[in-house]
Amino acid sequence: MKSKSKVMSKEQAVALIKNGDTIAVGGFVGCAHPEEITAEIEKSFLSKQLPRDLTLIYAAGQGDGKDKGLNHLGYEGLLKRIIGGHWNLTPKLQKLAMENKVEAYNLPQGTISQMYRDIAAGKPGTLTHVGLKTFVDPRIEGARLNKLTTENIVSLINIDDKEYLLYKTFPINVTILKATYADEDGYATMEKEALTLDATAMAQAAKNSGGIVILQVEKIVAKGSLDPRKVKIPGIYVDAVVVGSPENNMQTFGEAFNPAYSGDARVPVDSIEPLEINERKVIARRCAMELVPDAATNLGIGMPEGIAIVASEEGIGDKMTLTVEPGGIGGVPAGGLNFGATTNPLCIMDQATQFDFYDGGGLDVAFLGLAQCDKVGNINVSKFGPKIAGCGGFINITQNSKKVIYCGTFTTGGLKLKIDEGKLTILSEGKVDKFVNKVEQITFSGEYASNIGQPVLYVTERAVFRLSKHGLVLIEIAPGVDLEKDVLAHMEFKPIISPDLKLMDESIFKAEPMGLKI
Repeated sequence: MKSKSKVMSKEQAVALIKNGDTIAVGGFVGCAHPEEITAEIEKSFLSKQLPRDLTLIYAAGQGDGKDKGLNHLGYEGLLKRIIGGHWNLTPKLQKLAMENKVEAYNLPQGTISQMYRDIAAGKPGTLTHVGLKTFVDPRIEGARLNKLTTENIVSLINIDDKEYLLYKTFPINVTILKATYADEDGYATMEKEALTLDATAMAQAAKNSGGIVILQVEKIVAKGSLDPRKVKIPGIYVDAVVVGSPENNMQTFGEAFNPAYSGDARVPVDSIEPLEINERKVIARRCAMELVPDAATNLGIGMPEGIAIVASEEGIGDKMTLTVEPGGIGGVPAGGLNFGATTNPLCIMDQATQFDFYDGGGLDVAFLGLAQCDKVGNINVSKFGPKIAGCGGFINITQNSKKVIYCGTFTTGGLKLKIDEGKLTILSEGKVDKFVNKVEQITFSGEYASNIGQPVLYVTERAVFRLSKHGLVLIEIAPGVDLEKDVLAHMEFKPIISPDLKLMDESIFKAEPMGLKI
């Protein structure tokens, strides 16, 4: 008997979603996000008020900071609960959470990614050390983001006198994914996608929960014509296949298609322009001094991206292998709306597999942003007043890297500097102090890091701190700055001052290359 084609219109596919369903959506920023389907859910809700009361789960943030991605779902009544890894690119979801219009949780991105596999396998939860002593720990905030959210979905477990967190699993009714090609039976490949993410596990999770899988693709091909070694989503998991429009089938939210992201071409990257001598370059240079030869390295978005540029300028870029949390290894990570993709990757892993490596301590060194730091070395990058940025993969990365360096300006909001002849001068101080008595939310636990003996540095343009069991220790200050006026006066607490307090290397503050060797 001839099997029935699973190809259907986007309207027919969205009509399969029932009120009250739990839906899981794949994607990373704009990589492999099913934009055609999420846009159609928005259209259906606005015109028919269907579907309603959905629970949304997603690992990586998906959006452009405006209207794309999961912002399509940001309506009161459409959603009743959100369990997400990163919120910064989805202001419409943030607004629902902050106004107590939905129940809202923020879990580590890698843990949600691994949770899909545990749901598929019928396990009661995801057991891990990731998140201990951070805001997701039930002894602190339990990952809850507002007053409406009361259910505990994270539990503290003790096994052989060691503490772990158990993240409760639940059935997934609908998984929505994006692939490249599919045949009429739903067998799909992802060769033009910048990332494969959690596509296989997410499809399995829905199917083994008795749910359905909706798949957006670029093109339908003849049955049986796909290379079986490239098939990431077996047709036995798939219920609906929708052909997306070209504008909704972009490789990222920044580019329609870049063959260097998917391994279809390699492009030269040696022509990276050096950074001008400013606070970003000063911080990147001091951080680059902490690079480990032949190391597996993670650079966060923003300030840490400058480290790769400095390394290239100093001729030591080949001494490290850069990795990005959604799966890329090697090459040069992309930024902005292309973040998540990698130019000239050597390997693209599934997201959960990459996080397995991270969680087990595989990263040699990680460089992450410094938004807010307190006297015991806690870092907050996830919540600031009415703004929910979310932790993303930050907890997985920082809690488990063999060495972690936080980098950012000492103050923010109007900071102006003069960098000349090996010295730093503060012309105009920033309005906001980053070093506070107590962070608003604990995204990184200084206590946990101290207990496991993790080396931690905090690098700014004018001061460098080291984490100790007794708190932050000031170990270096920039030449040209005054310790009392430019450093201590802009901290809400007094750090331990090292008896061996040193000046930062003068070469960091000069225009010419440092001659850095690692």
